[in-house]
Amino acid sequence: MEQQFWDDMYREKDQVWSGAPNGALVTEVEGLPPGQALDLGCGEGADALWLAARGWLVTAVDISPVALARAKAAAGDAKVSWTHADLSTSALPARAFDLVAALYFSVKREPEHRAVRNMLAAVAPGGTLLFAHHDMTGHEHKHNPDPDFDPADYYSPGDIAAMLDDDWTIVTHETRARVNMPPEAMHVNDIVLKARRH
Repeated sequence: MEQQFWDDMYREKDQVWSGAPNGALVTEVEGLPPGQALDLGCGEGADALWLAARGWLVTAVDISPVALARAKAAAGDAKVSWTHADLSTSALPARAFDLVAALYFSVKREPEHRAVRNMLAAVAPGGTLLFAHHDMTGHEHKHNPDPDFDPADYYSPGDIAAMLDDDWTIVTHETRARVNMPPEAMHVNDIVLKARRH
């Protein structure tokens, strides 16, 4: 799941994703006052553009330059800072973002949890973390187009929730039906974690 994998995936089609914002983002962010937002694993940019249209100042990060170029082309005049970075090796500004959103963002497990700690550290006091992923229950890794992919190798929302200390309040941690699910989707449910830093 490194840069080459994602670049190759994006090169296979002119558009990989629907272009609509993720349902979990719309549901959980609606009503939050806009501020500084960090969109991790921004892909083709739909979530970042949705946030920007609602007054958020967005930094959108992805490991794939191919995806970022596509997002920039779709952005027009939208004020989004498109950033190429690998969360496991690139530092994020500490306590700088009122919203850190990581939706369907694959973070590989590592002994020091560096990428996850980097993500959590980026949330400002009073800010919100939104981490959502597909519920992989009943789906073996052989169903994934990448034969080397095993869900157990990656952090789940439950793993992230377990790493939160007394500096956090968990607002939402639940499994729910996917919103605007494409017909070809294999995963019908999402696990959504929303937490607020004190």
